[in-house]
Amino acid sequence: MAGNIISLGGLQVASRDDLGKALGAGSAGGCASSGCGSTAGPADMDPATWAKVKDHPCYSEEAHHYFARMHVAVAPACNIQCNYCNRKYDCSNESRPGVVSERLTPDQAARKVLAVAAAVPQLSVLGIAGPGDAAFDWKRTKATFDLVQARLPDIKLCLSSNGLALPDHVEELVAMRVDHVTITINTLDPEVGAQIYPWIYFRGARLTGVEASRILIERQMQSLDLLVARGILVKVNSVLIPGINDAGMIELNKVVKARGAFLHNIMPLISDPAHGTHFGLTGQRGPTAAELQAVQEACAGGANLMRHCRQCRADAVGMLGEDRGQEFTLDKLPETVEDAPEARAAWRAWVAREREDRREASAAAAALLPAALQPAAPPMLVAVATRGGGRINQHFGHATEFQVYQVDTAGVRFVTHRRADNYCLDGHGEDDRLAEIIRTLEGVPVVLCSRIGEAPRARLASAGIEVIDAHAEDYIEAAISAVYATRNPQSGALTA
Repeated sequence: MAGNIISLGGLQVASRDDLGKALGAGSAGGCASSGCGSTAGPADMDPATWAKVKDHPCYSEEAHHYFARMHVAVAPACNIQCNYCNRKYDCSNESRPGVVSERLTPDQAARKVLAVAAAVPQLSVLGIAGPGDAAFDWKRTKATFDLVQARLPDIKLCLSSNGLALPDHVEELVAMRVDHVTITINTLDPEVGAQIYPWIYFRGARLTGVEASRILIERQMQSLDLLVARGILVKVNSVLIPGINDAGMIELNKVVKARGAFLHNIMPLISDPAHGTHFGLTGQRGPTAAELQAVQEACAGGANLMRHCRQCRADAVGMLGEDRGQEFTLDKLPETVEDAPEARAAWRAWVAREREDRREASAAAAALLPAALQPAAPPMLVAVATRGGGRINQHFGHATEFQVYQVDTAGVRFVTHRRADNYCLDGHGEDDRLAEIIRTLEGVPVVLCSRIGEAPRARLASAGIEVIDAHAEDYIEAAISAVYATRNPQSGALTA
């Protein structure tokens, strides 16, 4: 595209770089070689699978650098009760599953999707994740998918479910060409399940205790088997609840891998009394970051792990890590919406070229870390401030989360993200926020960003954290590799 004017829905840009700057402002990025499987590229998987995941930000860490998702809250009814869930209505400042600001009819949802697709060229996926259960509230889910598919055939469809009603609708999902389904499976043990689920509603009856949990688990396994057999990619979500289901998580990971799950997303319990959940009100704590990471690491060798989940709201809009839902409430939508498929096509063409550039940069970065020359070099954690696109492209003071990577002589691997309130407000730094950011970055000795002021740089340095802004706009993997090579010159690598 370089050297040609690109027209994008009224926006004209002169190059691929300008297109990325114009449209690429999003959340944080993922990794090129995390070992979690979701970052695999076209050389690492069959073409059919690559076609399904390459533009899906939840199923591919690479894709979440470039593509946006949206959820529409059309399915309020649910057939189970979870002790960690309270589908609180109209709480726009919370970011957790089940929360929505507006419940929509299928017609309203389709209108909203059209408006978002016209305004956000990065949009690639429409998901239905509640606020109840998308498979149980099936009439609304199907009606919404039918309306959207008729108008926006290039947008992928996916849904999330607890699995209880899912086996009843697998053939319809296949007919609608739904490629991705997420099932929340928290345990394989009915005794443990009875501590998580007070009741289920199944075949016209409300069931409780171990019997209810056993039926739910059986239906979840049936759902997984049916979907995998029909070529639908399945992501399994599991909420990690210390003292309840943590001991069984490794076995769960092995079982879902054996049954063909594409990804396993082990998420921390969100437990706050203010949310009104049973676990929140009874003092059940969530896992620490270290506990979550330990369980994830213990699952190495099992199902591929998703590490870039943001536990999105049921009405989230935008890149992962951001939520633009309040820009697209019903009262702000135009009466008529003209689709802009050419804008999405131009964005995807830019992404394809950008991916090639990034792979070349990642290959060059890998050459900086020859394991055979320095096997004893210790691993290092690096935090990154990024707006997306896989680059170091965010001012330290504007970051609301940091991507954390581990680098050693074997390569660069994404570990997790750490949330933090942005340091700068209206151009001025907030000392209290900086103190909290320092606590958030505990154990991370290096931060990469596009820019930082001298005052926060000095304060971070006094806390043992070095902030480097010399790699602005570089690809994340290349920048981290260069920094690591500088600190381990005996590796034989070039220094930056």
